[in-house]
Amino acid sequence: MSSYNALAEVYEWLISDAKLTPAEFAASFDDVLRLVPPNAHVLDCSCGTGQLAVGLAGLGMHVTATDASDAMVRRTAELAEEFGASVRTVRADWQELPAHFDDGTFDVVFCVGNSLHHAEGARGRAAALESMSRLLRRGGRLVLTSRTWELVRARGSRLDIGDRLVRRNGRDAVVVYRWDIAPNWEDEHHIEIAIAQVDAAGPVLVSSELLSSWPYRYEELEAELHRVGLRTDMSTFDPEAENYTVVASKV
Repeated sequence: MSSYNALAEVYEWLISDAKLTPAEFAASFDDVLRLVPPNAHVLDCSCGTGQLAVGLAGLGMHVTATDASDAMVRRTAELAEEFGASVRTVRADWQELPAHFDDGTFDVVFCVGNSLHHAEGARGRAAALESMSRLLRRGGRLVLTSRTWELVRARGSRLDIGDRLVRRNGRDAVVVYRWDIAPNWEDEHHIEIAIAQVDAAGPVLVSSELLSSWPYRYEELEAELHRVGLRTDMSTFDPEAENYTVVASKV
């Protein structure tokens, strides 16, 4: 599992303007949330800095937020306190989830932020999906977002430098991605993410982290969801689009 401990302190520069506040982040999933009761029990199992978890709690849902990164869990707890939101936080990676929660605990499980590729290979990904499926009640839904890895691999190893400054907390930064694309799909890939904060007076503050990645094809994900007892209800997958969302229900 990639740690994200270094990036946790500057993660807001990686969140799009449209999802920056908790309310906006939760609103981006309105289509799914219309299908669940307002007091639903929800798990955000790759919570990052907590925008989604806090936004869902603001809608009256019973929210638990987990992440493999201690720093991300801490930042989620801080955001919940800032907004006066009731969010339970637990440090746990996907495979540890069944040790913390009973089967069938949640109405909805979110795994968003393009996080699943950090599970180690097909075996690790299957274990992560199995854990998430176990925690869903029958008829409950898994909401998962992903990069279109077919596009990422087709572009090869490269350096992507943001074409504009991103402003957060009164500071501007340039976001840089360095992609190390392995020869084969099943090999470990690497992504280095750097956030270079710039100051009008001249100083540049750089935060970076090298992350491991195991990409997957869309059809592999579909098959893996089916194997853990989930049926795809909705998918926005488009081979030409950068990202997609899948909603799958527990059968």
